[in-house]
Amino acid sequence: MIQLPRRSFVLGTLVFLASVWVLLFVRLLPLSGGIMGWPGPDLGLALILAWVLRRPDQLAAPVIVLAVLLEDVLLMRPLGLWTVFVLLASEAARLREPRWRDQPFMVEWLRVGVLIGLAMLGYRLVQVVFMLPVSALGQVILQFLATVAAYPLVVFAARWLIGLRRNGRNET
Repeated sequence: MIQLPRRSFVLGTLVFLASVWVLLFVRLLPLSGGIMGWPGPDLGLALILAWVLRRPDQLAAPVIVLAVLLEDVLLMRPLGLWTVFVLLASEAARLREPRWRDQPFMVEWLRVGVLIGLAMLGYRLVQVVFMLPVSALGQVILQFLATVAAYPLVVFAARWLIGLRRNGRNET
């Protein structure tokens, strides 16, 4: 007999997709008025990593692929390239989540910063190897710093606005 997905999984997935698509909508709004300033953080990536480290049971890999692939299409990035690196980073975090669960937040923040940095470095290396257009290194470094700095704010907002909390020690 086919077992239906649990209600918390379906509800968590729908809330995640709505959250990512709201962030993408805000990112696509023409708020800068033509002025190119500092790059903002990748809040979608920060939300994905925060969600995977707090409720890995609610976020399946195909959902991450769907959300980031749509972002690739709308932001006109190489199709699927950033998706692969986000998926690799999120699955690396998912594999380590049981060991990271009892660690202090500063350790989690450092580890997430390393994952974000590796994802951005891998993305840039593939772009260079295949001679795709790359953005300026300074802009990429600023976006990395902004994303890592925004991670605690994303975790705080996800906890208080969405109710995203860590699994307990006895939960899976």
